[in-house]
Amino acid sequence: MRAAAVDDAAQALLSAWDSARERAIPRLSGPQLNALIVVEREEGINLRGLAAQLKMILSSASRLCDRLVASGLVERVPGRADRREIALFLTPSSRQLLDDLRAARRAILTTVLDRMSTAGRAALIRGLTEFAAAAAEEANPSESARTA
Repeated sequence: MRAAAVDDAAQALLSAWDSARERAIPRLSGPQLNALIVVEREEGINLRGLAAQLKMILSSASRLCDRLVASGLVERVPGRADRREIALFLTPSSRQLLDDLRAARRAILTTVLDRMSTAGRAALIRGLTEFAAAAAEEANPSESARTA
């Protein structure tokens, strides 16, 4: 029963997330948005690193990157250490798109949170904080072993 309730809540959150994406950046697919977020988080990442982060084969990541470059959202710059390697960077327009996305997300989530009781919001924050810690531990089990 608890798993079904969590699944329903997660679906509601993802629906709000998708709604914000559609409002802010309707012309981008989910994989394109994910690529922008990876490039933002790891400025100067190379194509191989992007493919690994997105769990894609290199040729698919290359085509995805080609579309982002053609849209003016990503720049390819020759690497500093190895000129044959290409580093990926966001453009000012992609930074603005990500800012718009985050603003739309916050607006949608604020509307939903305002409908909740104070106690409900506090419980949600506690639960999501614990969830994030558990998910991080699941994603990096060696990190938790080192800190334990």
